Amino acid sequence: MNSIEEKIIRLRQELTTYNHHYYVLNESLISDQAFDGMMKELEALEVQHPEFADPNSPTQRVGSDHDQNFKQVKHQYPMLSLSNTYSEAEVRDFDARVKKVIGDAFQYVCELKFDGASISLSYENGVLIRAVTRGDGEQGDDVTQNIKTIPSIPLKLMGAAFPEKFEIRGEILMPFRVFENLNREREERGEALLANPRNTASGSLKLQKSSEVKKRKLDAYLYYLLGDDMPEEGHFENLTRARSWGFKVSEHMALCATIEDVLAYIHRWNTQRHTLPVATDGIVIKVNSMHLQRQLGNTAKSPRWAIAYKFESERVVTRLNSISYQVGRTGAVTPVANLDPVQIAGTVVKRASLHNSDIIQNLDLRIGDMVWVEKGGEIIPKIVGVDKEARILVSPPIAFIKKCPECGTELIRPEGEAAHYCPNGLGCPPQIKGKMEHFISRKAMNIESMGPETIDLLYREGLLKDVADIYEIKQENIVALDRMGEKSATNIIESIQQSKQVPYERVLFALGIRYVGATVAKKLAMALKNIDNLMHAGFEELISIDEIGDRIALSVQAFFKDEKNILLVQRLKKSGLQFQLSNEKQEQQSDILKGLNIVISGTFQKYSRDQLKQMIEDNGGKNTGSISKMTSYLLGGDNIGPSKLEKVKKLEIPMLSEDQFLELIGKQ
Repeated sequence: MNSIEEKIIRLRQELTTYNHHYYVLNESLISDQAFDGMMKELEALEVQHPEFADPNSPTQRVGSDHDQNFKQVKHQYPMLSLSNTYSEAEVRDFDARVKKVIGDAFQYVCELKFDGASISLSYENGVLIRAVTRGDGEQGDDVTQNIKTIPSIPLKLMGAAFPEKFEIRGEILMPFRVFENLNREREERGEALLANPRNTASGSLKLQKSSEVKKRKLDAYLYYLLGDDMPEEGHFENLTRARSWGFKVSEHMALCATIEDVLAYIHRWNTQRHTLPVATDGIVIKVNSMHLQRQLGNTAKSPRWAIAYKFESERVVTRLNSISYQVGRTGAVTPVANLDPVQIAGTVVKRASLHNSDIIQNLDLRIGDMVWVEKGGEIIPKIVGVDKEARILVSPPIAFIKKCPECGTELIRPEGEAAHYCPNGLGCPPQIKGKMEHFISRKAMNIESMGPETIDLLYREGLLKDVADIYEIKQENIVALDRMGEKSATNIIESIQQSKQVPYERVLFALGIRYVGATVAKKLAMALKNIDNLMHAGFEELISIDEIGDRIALSVQAFFKDEKNILLVQRLKKSGLQFQLSNEKQEQQSDILKGLNIVISGTFQKYSRDQLKQMIEDNGGKNTGSISKMTSYLLGGDNIGPSKLEKVKKLEIPMLSEDQFLELIGKQ
């Protein structure tokens, strides 16, 4: 073995170890900068020496942009469903059935029931060879390339004491934090919000480009080992072994000697589950002994040696009186259920979002139905079912509207999307007003003295037809309006004038281009410097910019192909808005902080927090709101909260003072 090959192997081993500690054990052994440096070194060596290529190298986790068609793969061992129960009495009945067959000399294993997408991973000689979804239980989709983008799933196992060939099953999840950030970004871009982490995780696995799957930041917990040559006789012991091979196995599984121990575990996690970073919907109870599992066997659908106790969400029944439809600023049409008022989890609920037409169809909703309503995650009301036995009159299924409820335009449903849209963006009142409200918002033009009520009033009075009209309003036009006076009119005109100093990246965000949120607008502004460059940018040029994918690039090009949008920009230019990155900002740009995630906490002497955030972005870094294992540094001032300090210490995240940060970026 020559020195180059030895170096490549050493780098692969070290990077795999660091990955495991970071994504599975929540421990950071080296800085992100050092890790990235090693990864770049390995990538360069692999390019220079293709004879040492290895598909399981840490460099191969990067998702591909190639489309994929998922082939069907038959499961070697059927993926059965667990029998569910919602009562302690039924858990005791399960215990009695088990004891009737195998006596009482055994243990149970209790595990959290993760609410995600089931997956089966096959390994041979310690290498991941295939990942298959549950499908119909007999066969599923081969999603191996997508699964390889999930850092907590090992491509190559650690150690050597593992079976030559085995399967391990588990759940693919989207952490709450990732889901909330994803929805926040979608809201900024004017897209329909995703319903829940479970459906989003499942849908992410079926994306056709693994590069897009990688962006979803999925996680995985593994919970069952199958094969002919298991290392241990106990399920608990096998999972403990699996943890040592590099698999992410929940630390909360527990051995229970009696059914009373099982019920105590259920009671504890019925409340503690709300502190977890991922969704759980119950407890899985399994007989620990693999020998006894085989003795108990399976039914056609479920194993007799396991059962799932499902936590009950507070669920109430109420009447569905009607469906109304809301049109957002991007034209997305959202159906809303209007209900008889009902109290759930301490609040009165009268309405529940139905998200899209597919949900209405899957529920088979009819006006007048008695429906079950829950609060998803104890927050968002949702209809989860219909009491079909309570139907007295047979009414037709609810058909999604075909025309916009506001302007009458024929709705469209883009291929691959769940939402319907009104394409009349420049003539549909709620879209026009929604675009204006977005335009004046704090993160955009920040015209403080105007709000939704003022926008609505000026629109109804014919003073505003689009955002460019805002800069043509005269004070005398406003003074005479209802609830307006000299002072209000003066404040509005002054706010409008002040907004002309708003920097280009925020003006670009304010335009409301579909899929272009605040972060994407900054990326585009920094890369292309001015609106003219953006207007004429080709597809390849756009997708070469960090975080700009096909969908965003096509949306930007579509926006500037519309003559009405070009005219709008020209009018805004004439009004004096900033459509070019300032010289100062261009001079401030660097990539010193590229690849670093920095959290700001406390109060500072020299700069405000907003100024420090801007410096981070100007130098290629990312400012994030909360501390996690992905955090590179905490930029700390005075009066940092004790909980943040404790988390920083636990995760071994380095801290920077204000002076150290300024020195790092060359401002000191």
